[in-house]
Amino acid sequence: MDSRPQSASGSPAPPAITSFVALGDSFTEGMSDLMPDGTYRGWADLLAARLAARTEGFRYANLAVRGKLIGQIAREQVDVAAAMDADLVTLVGGLNDVLRPKCDMGRVCGLLEESVARLAPRCGHLVLMRSPGRRGPVLERYRTRMEQLFDFIDSLAAEHGALVVDLYGCEALGDPRMWADDRLHLTAEGHERVAEAVWQRLGHEAESDWHAALPPAVLPGWYARRVADLRFTRRHLLPWIGRRLTGRSSGDGLAPKRPDLAPLAPAVDRERYQAAGPAAD
Repeated sequence: MDSRPQSASGSPAPPAITSFVALGDSFTEGMSDLMPDGTYRGWADLLAARLAARTEGFRYANLAVRGKLIGQIAREQVDVAAAMDADLVTLVGGLNDVLRPKCDMGRVCGLLEESVARLAPRCGHLVLMRSPGRRGPVLERYRTRMEQLFDFIDSLAAEHGALVVDLYGCEALGDPRMWADDRLHLTAEGHERVAEAVWQRLGHEAESDWHAALPPAVLPGWYARRVADLRFTRRHLLPWIGRRLTGRSSGDGLAPKRPDLAPLAPAVDRERYQAAGPAAD
């Protein structure tokens, strides 16, 4: 018999979470959920705000930094997070590696395995994700690698008792309208849906339908599509290629926006965004 407290609906009550640490890259940092002051919010901040509203003394850290590869996440974030002994840890990484032309999948999976093995015993609940993918040629080109990564994440979760949030399987999150102009990061609505997905996976009552389909799309005309393609190439694609050729990352020199496990408060300072500019990885 399940001895956990019961919710009003009779199902087991969601776990009490007084502390939350988020690890990863730009997806968890919050790009491109841009706030009026030039800072990024994102699904992890949204989830933290919900949890804080339920729990007195709630604390939150976000160690994610845009552009990080799984090796950097493992080296720079995992031990820091493990030492925090948080009730909830989310780890999302590896996709930046997968989207590179040369990717050692064995190494990526090995680093993920080491990271999960380090984190799982040191937190109350570990959440992993099958990341969303924008429908289009990029997704099709890397689909095999992505699905290999996600299958491995499923096996890690089963071995270590982690939860998996399947964003990749959500049709609505693949809709191009859920993605920002850089075609790499979710819009504000996309991040809201991810926060809802994790919220529900933790056992909370649904507040919205994160799978809900968008209204039928009205395809822009030929000229509007060409203008959008040119703008994307100039603002995002060419700078991205330039960073790849020179071995740079959009996250170089940036510190995490919430490096300490602390009471929830505005934490992304404007200087971080202005120093890096809006370029994405």
